[in-house]
Amino acid sequence: MTSILGIGECMIELSSEGRDLWRQKFSGDVFNSLWYARAHSLNDTEIGFHTAVGTDPMSDQLLSFVQSCGIRCDDTPRIADRRPGLYTIHLHGAERSFTYWRDTSAARMMVRQPGSLWRKVAAADVIYFSGITLAILPQEDLEDLLVGLEQHKKDGAVLAFDPNIRPHLWQDKNRMLDVITRAATQSDLVLPSFDDEATAFGDATPEISARRYANLGVDHVVVKNGASDTIHLQAGQMTAFPVAPVEGVVDTTAAGDSFNGAYIASLLRGLSIKDAIRTAQNCAGQVIRHKGAIVPLKELAPDA
Repeated sequence: MTSILGIGECMIELSSEGRDLWRQKFSGDVFNSLWYARAHSLNDTEIGFHTAVGTDPMSDQLLSFVQSCGIRCDDTPRIADRRPGLYTIHLHGAERSFTYWRDTSAARMMVRQPGSLWRKVAAADVIYFSGITLAILPQEDLEDLLVGLEQHKKDGAVLAFDPNIRPHLWQDKNRMLDVITRAATQSDLVLPSFDDEATAFGDATPEISARRYANLGVDHVVVKNGASDTIHLQAGQMTAFPVAPVEGVVDTTAAGDSFNGAYIASLLRGLSIKDAIRTAQNCAGQVIRHKGAIVPLKELAPDA
C-alpha cells in the first residue's frame, strides 16, 4: 500500500449561480489535488489530509465532506476560537478572480499541535504541500513546518511542492521569494505554474523556470503552462509535452491543482512520465470545462 499526505487548507467556496444566488462547496489548493489524486489512485492507496478546523458546525461539515471523499483527516486539530476560511469565485469569461475571508481561519493554526502531523509525515510515501500552505502560516509555524518535514519524513519518501505563488498573501516580496526557494530546495518534486514564476521571479520562459529549480538541487520539475507545452526536467533531460486543445472552457479554477493530483497518483501507479503527464493534462482539461474547483467524478471523462 502507498500513501499520499497533503498539508494545507480547505475553505468554504461560494461560486455564483446568478444574481444573489451562490453555490457552496469546500475546496483549497492542496485539498483539490488530493481529490484528483484519489480519483486516479489504486484502491489501496491511502490519501490523507492535515489541516486545522474550528469546533463549529461548518467545521464539522467540512471534515465530514473530506472523509466522504475517501480522504483521511483523522487527528485534525480543532481550534475553538477559529473557523474555516471562505472565498468567492468571480468569473470573467473562463478566467476567475477570488475574494477571500481567511485572516483568522483555523487552517493557519495547523502546525500548533504538531504531534499528529509528524506521525502522518513519517508514515507517508508522498508529502504534498504548496506555497499557499506556507503563506498562511505565522512565521514561527512556517519555520517549524519546513524543519519538521526534513526531520520526520522517512527515507525514500517524496516531498512534492507546488509553489502556487500568491503575492497578496505575503507582506514582503523578498521573504516570499526566499521561502518559496527554500521550500523547493528541500523538495524532490516541484510543480510550478509558469505564469506565477514569470510574475514572481521574472522568468522569460518555462524552460528557465525548470532550470532554476533544477539548479537548486530539485531532481524532478514539471512546469505547467496552461494550453502551452508542459515542461518536464529530470536528471538533466528536458522534454516538452504538447497540451491537447480543450473546447468549451468554463472555469480555470483548480486546473493546476487537478494536474498535480493526477500526476502524483499516476506516478505512484507506475505509469511512465509520458503517460502520467498525459493523464494529468487530460484531467486538467476536463476540470476547466466545469464550474468550481471540485468536479464530481461522474462528470469526468473515463480517461481524465
